[in-house]
Amino acid sequence: MTQCNRILDHLQRNGSITTMEAYERYGITRLSGRIWDLRHAGHRITSVTTEGVNRYGEPVRFTTYRMEVTK
Repeated sequence: MTQCNRILDHLQRNGSITTMEAYERYGITRLSGRIWDLRHAGHRITSVTTEGVNRYGEPVRFTTYRMEVTK
């Protein structure tokens, strides 16, 4: 199974994925690169950037990717 296949499967089962999830669950270190591949293969994936705070109290941003639902 390819990294792209793992990501697609995850999105279909869970609805979304973050870089941390991709790394922890599948060992994928360049999620944004695989999302690019999937988008160019015709998959409709949206991204939402969220601001938060890390364990040190510092401001951070992270992206959550979601598969668009087709009607």
